[in-house]
Amino acid sequence: MSTSHTPGHDHPHEAAWKHDGVRVIPGNQLDGSTAQTPGMDRRAAINFARVGAQKLWAGTVTIHPDAKTGAHHHGHLESVIYVIKGRARMRWGEHLEFMAEAGPGDFIYVPPYVPHQEINASATEVLECVVCRSDGEAVAVNLDIEPVEKPDTVLWVDPTHPHGGV
Repeated sequence: MSTSHTPGHDHPHEAAWKHDGVRVIPGNQLDGSTAQTPGMDRRAAINFARVGAQKLWAGTVTIHPDAKTGAHHHGHLESVIYVIKGRARMRWGEHLEFMAEAGPGDFIYVPPYVPHQEINASATEVLECVVCRSDGEAVAVNLDIEPVEKPDTVLWVDPTHPHGGV
């Protein structure tokens, strides 16, 4: 990689960029001292405390076999979940009446204020995901919702699955 830097002519931002520019966070150095939920292990990679991020949070979550969260939403935050390993089941809606599943390589988008529940669909395998949120705040509003027994399955619809896919 080349730069247009002339020796002897330091750029005024060079020192700041060296320490406050691009940051690489090794996967074995994630921070586990973040908000936790029983049956789930969250580890922060990118946040204000670690890198000074002002507008996002990113990290990993490992969900134990057969574990699930309670019904909740994340206020004004948008969330993206990328499934690395396992099978994620998401329930959402006023009564958690809708359901969809995602597997390795799939992305899940959760809009602001949407009541939802994350579930590891497997009773024997862990679910490993990367999570990104649109702010560094740890907003989680727990909801008193009784989930329906058989939620409706909603197929993922995107350009490669115009009629829906599982």
